[in-house]
Amino acid sequence: MPKNRQPSLLVPSGTSADQSQASNECLITVPFGSHTLTSHFQPIYGLSAQRSVGYEALLRPFAADGTAVSPLTLLNSQQGAMRQKLDQLCHFLHLSNYQSISKQNDWLFLNMNPHVFLQARKAPSNDSFGNMLAKLDFPPQRLVIEVLEEAVRDDAEFGSAVAFFRELGCLIALDDFGAGSSNFDRVWKIRPQIVKLDRSLILQAAQEKRIRRLLPQIVSLLHEAGAMVLVEGVETEDEAYIALDSDVDFAQGYLFGRPQPHLVDRKQGEKVIRGLWSDFDARIRQERKQHHQALAPYLNAIGYASVLLSAGRSMGEACSSFLDLTQSDFCYLLDHNGRQIGSNLWSPYTTRNIDQRLAPLVDTQGSRWSRRPYFRRAIEHFGKPQVTRPYLSISSASLCVTVSASFKVNGKTQVICGDVRIQQGLLD
Repeated sequence: MPKNRQPSLLVPSGTSADQSQASNECLITVPFGSHTLTSHFQPIYGLSAQRSVGYEALLRPFAADGTAVSPLTLLNSQQGAMRQKLDQLCHFLHLSNYQSISKQNDWLFLNMNPHVFLQARKAPSNDSFGNMLAKLDFPPQRLVIEVLEEAVRDDAEFGSAVAFFRELGCLIALDDFGAGSSNFDRVWKIRPQIVKLDRSLILQAAQEKRIRRLLPQIVSLLHEAGAMVLVEGVETEDEAYIALDSDVDFAQGYLFGRPQPHLVDRKQGEKVIRGLWSDFDARIRQERKQHHQALAPYLNAIGYASVLLSAGRSMGEACSSFLDLTQSDFCYLLDHNGRQIGSNLWSPYTTRNIDQRLAPLVDTQGSRWSRRPYFRRAIEHFGKPQVTRPYLSISSASLCVTVSASFKVNGKTQVICGDVRIQQGLLD
């Protein structure tokens, strides 16, 4: 902080600020009752940019005897006006300290209590958040206001608060998405520039393949909603690899840097990310190789079936080699409009454990599958076998992929499809 700045003049009434020297940089600590409040900063890295793009400010309180106190314990112990005063103190503290130590044009991510967030527009001008930014000469475009996802409300007051911070020039981040009762409705309501995925998502994705397959789809949907995506709590290289594979924009966690009073050496995190990218490229190549090897027999068999069908052979004869494969469930034939010709032809070796809850969907004869990727891709890549991403089969109630190939018989295009089972009992 510049020497001519008087931080105590900017602190809300009834408090004061003390300056302390650390690493030749002037940082401030703020007293609050019997506690002393300090700032810590955790880096946030752009995975494509391969460098830090900002820091999240985190409160670190200490008791009178110097013992560290849990930030949540202190925050939750305050109610009403005192909680609001504590939040204002934290904002002043973090903004002042970040202004003094940040030499880059990076973002500062600032957590805000829902009540303080809602009341920001109503504050007197001399005690407003905008006034604090102006006195500190902190550029609002460098500030990302974090709003807890569960605090989003469907009312004019909340919309007005969002508009207020946008008018100031700040960015809005929806925090803890994926924890508790998350839903995309909150994303549509506030249209945040950044959505922060809760650590629980990346942790579950590292433990369950099903969630790992879903995470890229969640990220893609958030991107389509106009938001950049940040994943919190990345602690291992495997979790970082999942973030890369899911097309996440930013990452934060112990792997890149722990919260500390000063900004971490940028080179530390950049070295980690370069290593991750190198490992990521190698792992992608290996996974694609394994994926191709696993599916090659099914792709070859469905391609052979299309050749036999184009020569006038029966479904049973054409599909026999496919249905003999271990994970094959059944084959079915579509016309040029995607309408199913006949019924599913099941493998004699598969156990048809049809979920009785899906009984109304069992008869697929005449069904229209023209919207499905296996039909569209087969039509677009005539004669070349295709494979889909995993999805739930209506017929088997199992997670599957579908291989397909287009061909012509009597001058008309048809598509032969085969479902390959990859997981049983998804609805159990």
